[in-house]
Amino acid sequence: MKILIIEKEDTSRDILKARFLNEGWGVLTSSDGLEALQKVKTFKVDLVILDPMVPKLPSDVICKEIRKITTVPILVISSRSNEEDIVNALNLGADDYIIKPFRINEVLARIKALLRRLEMFAKKTQHVVCFNQNTLIINFETQEVLVDGRAVQLTSTEFKILQAFAQKPGKVFSRQDLSYIVQGYRFLGDARTMDAHIKNLRKKLEKNPRTPKYIVTKTGAGYKFNCVQDHAPLIDSPELLIETS
Repeated sequence: MKILIIEKEDTSRDILKARFLNEGWGVLTSSDGLEALQKVKTFKVDLVILDPMVPKLPSDVICKEIRKITTVPILVISSRSNEEDIVNALNLGADDYIIKPFRINEVLARIKALLRRLEMFAKKTQHVVCFNQNTLIINFETQEVLVDGRAVQLTSTEFKILQAFAQKPGKVFSRQDLSYIVQGYRFLGDARTMDAHIKNLRKKLEKNPRTPKYIVTKTGAGYKFNCVQDHAPLIDSPELLIETS
């Protein structure tokens, strides 16, 4: 695995780099946003660590530009602890958020949890699945999603949430369940992270996110994928088909 550390503080950057190298991971570093984006475009990275305070480019622009290029997981490590900052980072495409001063063992645990989930989802042998008379099409191998014939781009975390829902239509998932399935750990008392991911997912899937038809809220319980799977895919786009031997 190769990790890109985008961090302005020399000490934090060096601590992260040393521990990642000790884990046997490849490491790239950058101390400003412009250089970081160039490295994302030049090298294949598997994870991005982002300090929102890096100079030369606002963090929201960095996240948006990374998301135009790749769905690679983004872990924000920030000194900003306000709810607004956390939710905003997740809205921009971050997959997880750690508040400084960080504990390196927690960072490693979060990363390894992300890796376990990525490996688990990658190993699953799936096929193209259609819901609600072909209005929602999901290709689990290519991570392509079509809504009413329109392609939508999901972050890796958003896609894993959708996959969890799609594998068990009608099941009510608690926020803790979803957190464990897609991130590898259960949050302790703060549901804002998962709620922000669900909000972003609804924006991309629903015609009207305020009255969702795909992902509905079950008050006091969590969320449910309120869709009916079609018996056979009605797909016109050959690139969405998965060949089977």
